[in-house]
Amino acid sequence: MIEISACLGGLACRYDGQKKEVPELMELVETGEAVMVCPEVIGGLSIPRDPAEIIGGNGFDVWKDQAKVWTTSGEDVTEAYKNGAIKAYQKLQEKHIDLVIVKEKSPSCGTHSIYDGSFSGITKNGAGVATAYFIQQKMTVLSDEEWLKTRGEQNGNRKDQSNERAL
Repeated sequence: MIEISACLGGLACRYDGQKKEVPELMELVETGEAVMVCPEVIGGLSIPRDPAEIIGGNGFDVWKDQAKVWTTSGEDVTEAYKNGAIKAYQKLQEKHIDLVIVKEKSPSCGTHSIYDGSFSGITKNGAGVATAYFIQQKMTVLSDEEWLKTRGEQNGNRKDQSNERAL
């Protein structure tokens, strides 16, 4: 069994109340091969919510208290992101899951790329808060894009292939 970001599995839980479903991942959920988790929602954030980005570093820096997660309205949501990562990890442990497929560019789930903290749509190298935590716990984390590539696909059958801000 694997875990996938809930937005990839078809739940409308992104910051903007939308989803970023990947049909192949939705199928894994439907057949019971995957479970969905949204660290931001588990951490107590609402749907919809203000967009948030990591300011001053990446997810690993957040865990070292060297960076924070802020919303466009100026709210510090760092603790919600950290709590969501911990709670998501606990759920994964209960189900003996060690492979996670997450949404790239998300301040929670980005694996190699996150938004740069300027709220301008510019990305930088780095991991999100939950991804950093999962990696620190020795879990295998793949982005949706990496997972599709392992299957020999580029963007699968995704309806929306834009680079919108993820969860």
